[in-house]
Amino acid sequence: MSTLFTDRHDAGRRLAARLQRLNGRPDVVVLGLPRGGVPVAYEVARAVRAPLDVFVVRKLGAPGHEELAMGAVASGGVRVINEDVVRGLGISRQTFDEITEQEEREVLRRERTYRDGRPFPTLTGMTIVLVDDGVATGSTMLAAVHALREFRPASIIVAAPVMAADAARTLSRAADACERVAVPEPFYGVGMHYDDFTQTSDEEVRRLLKDPAMSPRLGEAPYAGHA
Repeated sequence: MSTLFTDRHDAGRRLAARLQRLNGRPDVVVLGLPRGGVPVAYEVARAVRAPLDVFVVRKLGAPGHEELAMGAVASGGVRVINEDVVRGLGISRQTFDEITEQEEREVLRRERTYRDGRPFPTLTGMTIVLVDDGVATGSTMLAAVHALREFRPASIIVAAPVMAADAARTLSRAADACERVAVPEPFYGVGMHYDDFTQTSDEEVRRLLKDPAMSPRLGEAPYAGHA
């Protein structure tokens, strides 16, 4: 099977070509899902001349049914609860709180690692481009979309270079738009479509986020704490 992309930066440049309608718009912010989504998001943000940031999301897997999300916690102090799953599986408040607190600690740890003290960006009223390096099941991206709705953005565009067909259909319904370069059939996993799918390091994420080329410019989305 031939690969589609050389590496994540190549994939990001090709994905950005599908998002040129956003070029230069002051209401756009690009959020990468760490770690692998950040190099892709970096190329998208550069191409459309939008600020780049990171969005950390942790799915709350139900005990014994980890594939089922009973909610999610994410950057900016967001907590989303899937009441139907919690009630349906009879999950106690204590169990839910213990899992939530554990995942919130992990979100905060990653926030400290990646953000280096920068405040969380303003997302209310913005057009958010949420980027990952590929989507297989779509569960993490879907959790991120639900979490981002809490910030009341104008719209959410999910974007990845490669997606499984079922995930693309699900995300197309959940988000305002869904952009991808390829939806291969059959889908053999995200990494199979890259020549180089080396794990992205925390240091690379920090370096890309701190790149001066990614600093917000006058008239473009300013960074501010989330109210």
